[in-house]
Amino acid sequence: MKVAIVGVSGAVGQEFLRVLEDRQFPYDELELFGSSRSAGRIIPYGGKQYTVKELKHNDDFKGIDIAFVSAGAKASIEYAETITKHGAVMIDNSSAFRMEEDVPLVVPEVNAGDGLKRPRGIIANPNCSTIQLVVALKAIEKLSHIKRAYVSTYQASSGAGATAMAELVQQYEQIVKGESPTVEKFAYQLAYNVIPHIDVFLDNGYTKEEMKMYHETRKIMHSDIEVSSTCVRVPVLRAHSEAVWVETARPVSVEEARKAFTEMEGVVVMDDPASKEYPMPLFISGKEPVHVGRIRKDIANPNGLTFWVVADQIKKGAALNAVQIAEYLIKIKDIK
Repeated sequence: MKVAIVGVSGAVGQEFLRVLEDRQFPYDELELFGSSRSAGRIIPYGGKQYTVKELKHNDDFKGIDIAFVSAGAKASIEYAETITKHGAVMIDNSSAFRMEEDVPLVVPEVNAGDGLKRPRGIIANPNCSTIQLVVALKAIEKLSHIKRAYVSTYQASSGAGATAMAELVQQYEQIVKGESPTVEKFAYQLAYNVIPHIDVFLDNGYTKEEMKMYHETRKIMHSDIEVSSTCVRVPVLRAHSEAVWVETARPVSVEEARKAFTEMEGVVVMDDPASKEYPMPLFISGKEPVHVGRIRKDIANPNGLTFWVVADQIKKGAALNAVQIAEYLIKIKDIK
């Protein structure tokens, strides 16, 4: 098994290395790729020294079985054919191919089998906020069809990359010193603030991030579910939170929902308000599962449930989900 990581210098690229090690992913050889700025960098990993190669249009991917790609949509589009032409499965973390009809969009706990049909050799990793949402929704969908979901997100700075995380830390340091905070990665200062604006605004008043949640959820779940969301950036480093309201075809009790969440692969229930037990980014950062809490009936809708979902954006929202896709393909011997 020969594995490549493209975009290894970024936050998700570095997380790929940690996840592969933590899960003891069964690779024999590893190749690391980056931009011209990263090329030549030495990365110590697993007791070895790896030299980052510059991503180019050549035959460097000959012999590669799986390529984990997190270099941005522009690079994914430009290099997809180069990466896949010798038979590598490209698991892409960008938004480039998510809604293409001939590219499966996969969250293994929800629709792993979709990854088996990939005519272009590409499997798309969904948007981070969508991943944790659909893992939770799948548990309820097993009980009763979800007609619609309303979501308010509380998204960490990590969603905008390593430099955004560094900027948030820098802003707090600057403010404490009485300096004007640096504002480059976001529309406004994020420290001591929340920004109801992620990605660009569209003609319908929603942002691209919000519409991603709508379209991606329907594609992954093979469902006519209606999803309406407001996506908000909050001054948290690396775990996204979501407040979710769902309307089901029939009333679903809290007890049914809690049991379904408990039995759902990839979900951990933290739901004991009396003991102040509920998921929070402070404690979920660095963990693999999607955490669910605050499970209750929606008092405004007899067929409604509401709950709180938290997951590590860099891990489950990006690198881990991609590695789980590869693990599934290996498990069923789709990749040998």
